[in-house]
Amino acid sequence: MKKQILLITLTLMVALCATSSFAQMTATIKGKVTDQAGAPMAGATVVYQSTESGRKYEAKTDKSGEYFRMGVQPGTYNIQLFKDGQMVLHFDNVHVKIAAENKQDIDLKKEAGAMQAQVSPEEKKRREAAAKASEKIKGLNAKLAQAEEASKAGNCAQSVQILQEAAQLDPTRHIIWARLGEYQVCDKHYPEAVESYKKAIAIAPTKGEYHNNLGQALLKENKIDEAVAEYNTAAQIDPAGAGTYFFNLGAVLTNKGKLDEAIVAFDKSIAADPNKADAYYQKGVNMLGKATLDKNGAMVAPPGTAEMLNKYLELAPDGPYAQPAKDLLASIGAKVQTSFGERKATKKK
Repeated sequence: MKKQILLITLTLMVALCATSSFAQMTATIKGKVTDQAGAPMAGATVVYQSTESGRKYEAKTDKSGEYFRMGVQPGTYNIQLFKDGQMVLHFDNVHVKIAAENKQDIDLKKEAGAMQAQVSPEEKKRREAAAKASEKIKGLNAKLAQAEEASKAGNCAQSVQILQEAAQLDPTRHIIWARLGEYQVCDKHYPEAVESYKKAIAIAPTKGEYHNNLGQALLKENKIDEAVAEYNTAAQIDPAGAGTYFFNLGAVLTNKGKLDEAIVAFDKSIAADPNKADAYYQKGVNMLGKATLDKNGAMVAPPGTAEMLNKYLELAPDGPYAQPAKDLLASIGAKVQTSFGERKATKKK
């Protein structure tokens, strides 16, 4: 009986020694996580990943922001902090030792300050400059929006004033000068608009629309040759918009009664965009302006006039000028030749 008791005691001692030996071969990790406001971060996940084996140990933080995990193999670990599925912070090469406290607190406020302290003076200046530039752009955008609202309300003078202030704040923004020119035209300040567009072009010389707008402002000043040069430049640097630029030139010349120059502009518009229906119609109208009367008092339109009006009807059978085009054709005794308009009478057999 004594031998049996002794055997049981020895067995228990061996088991206890084995447990003690296992406990001595692993480590405990713990710590506290606080957010940037210094408050405990509950519900976060702290992950220890071995740099040797890749094995991971995870621990959740409680309402006090504390985490605890036993049975961690000693070694070197990378630590990652996750909150709501997103990694918030990481540490590299943290040593976990046997029979040591292995306490690793994570203070996000402290870490943020440390990261900021590591930024070089040059980088800090760059960031400060970027922040200032961002604020300036925000202010300029606000002024652009204010000017647009004033323009919609019919107050172009106020729009001009707002953008003049914006140009003083930052004269390097081409859009400020371009919009200022637009509102100066609206306010009938044409010389000032010309200067504003020139400043926009000096900053952004390859924007065709700016040359187009400068051309329109120059036409308001009756500077025809300069305006034509700007429209040609717009078409050269922006071929995709050439049809529109030459059409705009033709429209303004038409309003000024310069029919020959307008017809040339519409020809260029058609050459750049053969599907620009309005250019055919406007050219036809201008050609009619050069019509003569025969000895019987009937109107004689220049050759090609009917073709221009019919081409418009072919491209835009339901366009805004469809009925006027048909009326003009009738006035010169021409027929609608397109299948989109009036149908030709069929001959009787």
